[in-house]
Amino acid sequence: MNRRMMLGAAAAAAPFALAAPAVAQSNPEVRWRFQSSFPRVLDVLFGTAERIAARVAELTENRFRITVFPAGEIVPGLQVLDAVQAGTIEAGHTAAYWYIGKEPAFAFFTTLPFGLTQRQLTAWFRHGGGNAAGDALFADYSIKAFPAGDTGAQMGGWFRNEIRSLQDVQGLKFRISGLAGQVFQRMGAAPTLIAPADIYPALERGTIDATEFVGPHDDERLGFFRVARFYYAPGWFEPAARLHFMSNMTAWNALPDHYKAAVQIACAEADSEMTSRYDHLNPIALRRLVAAGAQLRFFPREMMQSAWNANEALMADLAGQNARFRGIWENYGPYRNELFQWFRVVENSYDNFAFPAAAAAR
Repeated sequence: MNRRMMLGAAAAAAPFALAAPAVAQSNPEVRWRFQSSFPRVLDVLFGTAERIAARVAELTENRFRITVFPAGEIVPGLQVLDAVQAGTIEAGHTAAYWYIGKEPAFAFFTTLPFGLTQRQLTAWFRHGGGNAAGDALFADYSIKAFPAGDTGAQMGGWFRNEIRSLQDVQGLKFRISGLAGQVFQRMGAAPTLIAPADIYPALERGTIDATEFVGPHDDERLGFFRVARFYYAPGWFEPAARLHFMSNMTAWNALPDHYKAAVQIACAEADSEMTSRYDHLNPIALRRLVAAGAQLRFFPREMMQSAWNANEALMADLAGQNARFRGIWENYGPYRNELFQWFRVVENSYDNFAFPAAAAAR
C-alpha cells in the first residue's frame, strides 16, 4: 500500500475512531441500587419496582442498570426516603405518607382521608399543581421524585371484632398509615404504623386489634384473614395510594438527559399499570377470601360521618400549624371539592344505578 492510500485509509477511519469515545460518553455505564419498601411476596408492589428497572434498562440498551432490593435488604422498609436522601442508595420506591413525621405535607403525595381517587389524584398531579408542589417538597430533602404506581381505592382493613358503632372504635389498636392514624386517634382509637412484613405477627399475637393494608390481592398474600375475619369497606382513609420513585438529587443530576427521560417514561408507565393490575386481581382475590371465611362488612354511617368531621378538623389544624401544609391544602382542598361535584354528576349517578342492577341480574 503506497503512502497516499495509507493516509486516505487513516482519514476514512478517523471519524469512527473519534465517534467511539463520544458514544461512550453520551451512553455511560451507570449502576444504581434501588430499594422497595415492600417484600418480594407482594408481587404487584415489589414487582412495580422490578418493572421500572427493566424498562429503564431496555430504553438505554442496558447501559443504565438498576438493581432492585426488597424491604429490609439494605434498610428497613420505612426508611427508604432517609436512605435516598443520605445517598445510601441511589433510588427507592416508597409511599411519601410514611414520612409525615418529618413533614405532614408528604401525605398529599400518597393520599388523604376522604381525598382524591386515583384518577382525580392524577389530574391534580398533572394539571392542578400537584407535581410542582411535590417537586418543591422533595427538593428540600435532596430528592427527585416521580409518581410511580397507585393501588386505587383500598379496603378498610381486617378486624378481630365487628365495628357496629362509633363506640367500637374506642381504644382500638389499629395499624394504619398516613394522616388517617390521627383521624382515628381523634375518634378514640390507638393507631400505630408497622412495616408490611411485620403486620401479620403483630395481628396474630394480639399486639394490634386490626390492620389496613391495601386490598384483597395483597391482603390474601399476607394471610390476614387467618387471624382477623371481619373485612371492612370502604377504605375512606385511602381512596387512592400513590407511590413514588425517589432518587437522590446528586445521583439524578449526574445522569445524561436521555437516561432521565428513560426513568420518567418507566415511571409514567408504572403509574397506570399498577392500578390496572389491581383492578384485574382484586375481585378474583375477594371471592377467594369470602369462600375461605372472610366476613365482608361495611363501616357504619355514624362512624363514617364522625371520621369525616374529624378529618376536616385535622386538615384545618394542620393548615394552621404548618405553612407548607396550608399552602398545598389551599390548592388541594378546593380542587378536591370541585372534582367531587363533577364525579357526583357523572360517575356516581352511573355507579349507583349500574352496579346494583348488575348485582341483581346475576
